[in-house]
Amino acid sequence: MDELIGRLAVKAGLDEAVAEKAIAIILGFLRNEGPSEKVQALIEQIPGAEAAIAISSNSGGVARLMGGGLMAVGTKLMALGLGMSQIQNVAREIFSFGRDKIGPKQMGAIIAGTRGLSQFA
Repeated sequence: MDELIGRLAVKAGLDEAVAEKAIAIILGFLRNEGPSEKVQALIEQIPGAEAAIAISSNSGGVARLMGGGLMAVGTKLMALGLGMSQIQNVAREIFSFGRDKIGPKQMGAIIAGTRGLSQFA
């Protein structure tokens, strides 16, 4: 997790605490909405991801009222202070990291298998 947090902090210009929360939100979304086995393979390549997702899943707020899906993710990320371009940068960097960890084919399958995600790839 530290490697990905550092990458986001540098490349997306985020504070490390915000980067960690953003990663957890996006990975939690992928776990809920994406192809399970492929997403789990990605999560297993990111030490500390399970704990971060668990913490992120327990924080409700406004996003919980909106339900799930991409809109809820956007709401949660905006609540961290991220704008749309930052959200796109974060998503692209996470997907790039995923390609490095599990390969382009596997990451491509996650993106293709998760509704609404291709616009961020």
